[in-house]
Amino acid sequence: MHIEEPPPTRARMAEARRNRETLLEVAARVFRSGASSASLATIAHEAGVGIGTLYRHFPTREALVEAVYRDQIDRLGEGARELLAGHPPTVAFRLWMDLFRDWAATKHGMIDTLRSTTNGAPRGAGEMRARLTELVRMFVDSGQRAGDVRSDVEPADVSALLAGVLSTSGAPDQKDQAGRMFDVIINGLRA
Repeated sequence: MHIEEPPPTRARMAEARRNRETLLEVAARVFRSGASSASLATIAHEAGVGIGTLYRHFPTREALVEAVYRDQIDRLGEGARELLAGHPPTVAFRLWMDLFRDWAATKHGMIDTLRSTTNGAPRGAGEMRARLTELVRMFVDSGQRAGDVRSDVEPADVSALLAGVLSTSGAPDQKDQAGRMFDVIINGLRA
């Protein structure tokens, strides 16, 4: 005999949201630390939830890793929108580049975790790259509308430049060099 569960209440739905957010925060911290082999049970324990709760939200380790990465990109997007709301486009973009650099510098452990769960490029890596390019597009389009950015600038090209800077100067001890390179990019974008 099958007994149906009652529909979720607002309180249960709010608790489920909080649990998911806590799991994402704890997993991000664990993965950033380079503990790519940390067990899901450890993550659940540190989040203060049972392993069943973790699996209800994230049925596989890969699903958890990808959700953490997506959440982090969402936070970069929030930062981008806040900066654009409070600064001229090129100033906002240059400030965001520093946020992006700081974010990327903490992702080395996360990248190792992504690779370890997928034997190479994570499923959804193309989607994540596309989302980052869309964030860059926000700045480029805004700058072009304001007349501050050249009309021939392509967001995908700027994203590739940012990736290049981070691949050569993305370590935490290379902030100054990365900053100078970001300044060169901004100057090259100017109309």
